[in-house]
Amino acid sequence: MDSLIQTAQNLAGEFALARPSFTAGAVGAALKSASGKVYTGICVELACGIGFCAEHAAMAEMLKMRETVIDTIVACKVDEIVAPCGRCREMMYQVDARNRSAKIILTENRIVTLDELLPEHWKI
Repeated sequence: MDSLIQTAQNLAGEFALARPSFTAGAVGAALKSASGKVYTGICVELACGIGFCAEHAAMAEMLKMRETVIDTIVACKVDEIVAPCGRCREMMYQVDARNRSAKIILTENRIVTLDELLPEHWKI
């Protein structure tokens, strides 16, 4: 778990894009798929809601390799772990319902399953 956290933290480091209010990299994410491969991503914050979360970018990398099942995932700012937002939680589930068993790192000492974060899920 520590290496996954470190991988995500190493990606984090906000930088400006076309305008100072448009940024990327404030959050980095790392996920380990069911096959054991690690995929990563960073967030992109733009106008009009067209940006995306770091977890989305990591999942897209996983999907490019035709994998859909997440073993463990973590998102980090430079100095802290952050919980996945509702949109990220829902994306994990919609990518593959088996991801309800995915481990989500919330702190260095607390790991929960996606199912625990979506207890009353509407289910597909």
